[in-house]
Amino acid sequence: MRRLLPTTVRARATAGAVLVVAAALTLASFALLGLLEANLTRNAERDAARQAETIARLAASGDLDRMRPNLHGVEFFQVVNARGRVLRAYPNLAGEFPLAPVPPRPGRESQTWKAGPLGGEHRQRVVQVTTQTPQGMVTVFVGTSLRDVDAADDTTAAALAVGGPLLLATVALVTWRVTGRALGPVEAIRAEVAGISDRDLHRRVPVPPTHDEVARLAQTMNTTLDRLESAGIRQRRFIADASHELRSPITVLRTQLEVALAVRDPELWPELIGGALQDIERLQQLCSDLLLLARIDAAQPMAPGRLDLGAVVRDAVEARHGDRVPVRAELAGGIAVRGSELWLARVVTNLLDNAQRFAVRRVDLTLGVCGGPGGRTAVLEVTDDGPGIPPGDRERVFERFTRLDDARSRDHGGAGLGLAIARDLAAHHGGTLTAEDSPRGARLVVRLPVAEGGEPSPEVPADGVRGR
Repeated sequence: MRRLLPTTVRARATAGAVLVVAAALTLASFALLGLLEANLTRNAERDAARQAETIARLAASGDLDRMRPNLHGVEFFQVVNARGRVLRAYPNLAGEFPLAPVPPRPGRESQTWKAGPLGGEHRQRVVQVTTQTPQGMVTVFVGTSLRDVDAADDTTAAALAVGGPLLLATVALVTWRVTGRALGPVEAIRAEVAGISDRDLHRRVPVPPTHDEVARLAQTMNTTLDRLESAGIRQRRFIADASHELRSPITVLRTQLEVALAVRDPELWPELIGGALQDIERLQQLCSDLLLLARIDAAQPMAPGRLDLGAVVRDAVEARHGDRVPVRAELAGGIAVRGSELWLARVVTNLLDNAQRFAVRRVDLTLGVCGGPGGRTAVLEVTDDGPGIPPGDRERVFERFTRLDDARSRDHGGAGLGLAIARDLAAHHGGTLTAEDSPRGARLVVRLPVAEGGEPSPEVPADGVRGR
């Protein structure tokens, strides 16, 4: 049975439409035939009943002999007394036996005979009226032919038998063509997507000009392909940049080790080994940053734990006493957010590292709250008195492995991942990190949604990441 079922949407839609129309047509046909026969039979019965009641009134008044033998619309009639004797009959029933036993009580009954006293192939509707007369109880039988009813039934049934299949064929053809036209763009989309590989993500599916669900599907598919293409470009760029950043310290490290192996003077070994250790530390830092980026990309949404953002920022600032450039902090209290204490501390650390790397004499950090239509927002600002960030580069500085001209020297440290990590961590907490206007130096602003209600509680990272 499963093999006999249609397998395509087009075939299933056509079969469904045909079945629905066939069921509706069948019900309508039976209803039409029933109503038609009921109306015509009722009309025939009304004529027969009128004639039967007329004859019964004549019999009750003793004027039965005055009845005319020719009655309009009547096939036959017969008047029978209580003893079963035929008192009067239509000429075509002269000499016939009584049509039926005489009913015991006065009244009127109607019934349809498939074979009447006159024979023939048509049914007959018979009305019998029993009444009291001066000569006793008599019964009047009046019958009329249902040939018009049978003819109408036959004609209607023949018309339905011919027109029904034609209608179903028309429905099937129209549904098949309309469904084919509607699904044509879907098949074009499927064929185009089937031909897209990871090497040609620039291809897009055709968008039909119908502005319907299929067009919206095509637009959504193209948007998805845009994201896939962008992700592929970022991935290839990330791999290339990571390879480049790893190759340089590895090359320097190998050179230092080769020199240390070639030098025979033990007094030079500490200097060579110290340089090698610095390159190893740089490699470790770069690998830790890459691992953190991978964990951020694969991390689940933050657990609903609450924490005191002011305490997190305060701990990060106090851990930097003795740095080359001091950090002046102004922190508002009672600001609770939801997220990872470890990762939010990393956001603050990366922003302070970036500010101290380019600051001349001071770094300012402020933490406050501002209100908005969507609720209160925690605002963390880090500013320095360095060269600042040109307006055209305020988005590029958050790209991975991006270093501006003044930051290209590796003596300053960093591989261009600090701000990228900070922005990804802020976005993972439902916030933003932007570079904004400042009268001096650079100004980086983090905005995080405030967790309203309750007290901040220590948070345990849901992903189990404890550190690098």
